Amino acid sequence: MRTIVDKSVLGHAWIMADGDNAPLVTEDDLVRNILIGRGMTPDEIPGFLNPSVKDYMPDPFVLRDCEKAIKVIADSIYANEKIAVYGDYDVDGITATAIFVKYLRLIGADVVWHLPTREGEGYGLNKEAIENLHSAGVRLLITVDCGISGVNEVAYAKSLGMRVVITDHHSPDNVMPDADAVINPKRVDDNSGMDYLAGVGVAFLVLVALNRELKNSGRVELVEKIKFVNLLNFLDCVALGTICDTMSLVKLNRAFVSTGLKVLNLRQNLGLRTLMQIARVDKVSVYTAGFVLGPRLNAAGRIDSASPALDLLLTDNPIMAIDLATKLDQMNQERINIQNAIMLQATEMAEECCRSGRCSLFVCGNNWHGGVMGIIAGRLKDKYNLPTCVATRSDDVINGSGRSIPGINLGAIIHDALSQGIVSEGGGHAAAAGFSLPTAKEKDFCAFLENAVKNQLNGVMPADDIVVEAEMDAAGATMQLVHKLDQMEPFGQSNPEPVFVLRGAVLDFATPMGHNGTHLRGSFRTSAGTRLDFVGFNLVGTPVGDFLLDDANINTKIMVLGRLKENDYNGRRSVQLVLEDIAR
Repeated sequence: MRTIVDKSVLGHAWIMADGDNAPLVTEDDLVRNILIGRGMTPDEIPGFLNPSVKDYMPDPFVLRDCEKAIKVIADSIYANEKIAVYGDYDVDGITATAIFVKYLRLIGADVVWHLPTREGEGYGLNKEAIENLHSAGVRLLITVDCGISGVNEVAYAKSLGMRVVITDHHSPDNVMPDADAVINPKRVDDNSGMDYLAGVGVAFLVLVALNRELKNSGRVELVEKIKFVNLLNFLDCVALGTICDTMSLVKLNRAFVSTGLKVLNLRQNLGLRTLMQIARVDKVSVYTAGFVLGPRLNAAGRIDSASPALDLLLTDNPIMAIDLATKLDQMNQERINIQNAIMLQATEMAEECCRSGRCSLFVCGNNWHGGVMGIIAGRLKDKYNLPTCVATRSDDVINGSGRSIPGINLGAIIHDALSQGIVSEGGGHAAAAGFSLPTAKEKDFCAFLENAVKNQLNGVMPADDIVVEAEMDAAGATMQLVHKLDQMEPFGQSNPEPVFVLRGAVLDFATPMGHNGTHLRGSFRTSAGTRLDFVGFNLVGTPVGDFLLDDANINTKIMVLGRLKENDYNGRRSVQLVLEDIAR
């Protein structure tokens, strides 16, 4: 490792990923050098750059209980029993529910669905919903992206005479539900190696196995219907769920997202096509999926019920699609307004936590809207580089969400808190978790979180460094370089966009932009006399924004750090720097 800058304007150290690299790199072999610097062998690079679902797809029966689950589901289909798909209210759960319901409808199965409300029912299975489904004639309950913690609820469903198949990807508790089949790659006795899958990824593998079973069943009517089913068309939803649940874009996930983005851009799903139009998305990327489409789909479950989002994914009615997409867009704006108001209070509390020298953040407010806790936790985690839990206190109960930094397994911490009686409900994975506890145990939880994080850190505080993968003169930021970097897409968790340090940038101008004037745009001049445009999100009011907006600093030469993008404005394509930090 080689230090480029000891302390930037934002107070970060800039560290070169590979200290043996020459200070300035050219375009040749840049992608290869970056991937090798990330630990990839030369033999792995071709498959990484050209991910194929076919190459990475395993036999779904490698998942524990998958074969057992397929027999239960197939038997129910053969008997024409009513089946319920029970999902979650986030994008992963919504998309997983959508592909399962859509498949069962295509083959003529009798299927209904249920998504719980965040405020009314809460995460996961609940007995009232199960009883209502049973009263409606449901005999098989299939969960997607939930169910692994529903020991009592599954027992209740079984007592009513229902069969239950669990498909999930959240970490199991010590005791698993006594379902007819439990498919979860995070089971300790699952040797599939697929524990990086999102809930929708697990659901898709189950559908692949089910499709194979039904195709080979010899039942003429079913086989004829299956001829018109192309599971690859479901990968638009699989990609959305995988991206929005911030799963690692490795192996099969990378193939799912790479292929799924292509399907998304074909705009075959009426609801998604309509949402893209309303959100003004011309081309879907990981960014637009995660930060434009995803928040609109998520908004329904955050504000009220996730049902409109699922209805949108399933509808084939153009008028209904416009109504639903418009409603989701409006709900997303309502979510933003709620979130901004709470964020101001949460930031003040976080500042106080940081002054006390904590290794973790826990902030809790009275009657905050529970639907934005996860978003705010993520924002505070990014701002302070600490694992963060944000919660709302109401009617003697605290409900919250957490987001973590690399190296801290927050899901494991919440599971330990559950086993020790600190929280009454909880679950999640390394990067994100949810929890509930009585208000009387608020201080206990705060102390437990801090001690658990300290134990995982083992005395080493999270580094506030920015790892840089290439350094060059600003004149080297060309379209040719950007196109070479495109080979590494899709970017996301475990495959971040490369961060560059550009030397020799001279500030030309900078000005605020955006609805509230919180963002920046401007340009730098380079040593070659060319212009490099930049945008900087949420930089107004920071030391970077203060420096760039000060007219006294025009024509000042600085070092800049950020990511290089292709900008398409009014048909003019140019290189744009997404600015993150600067140094003198």
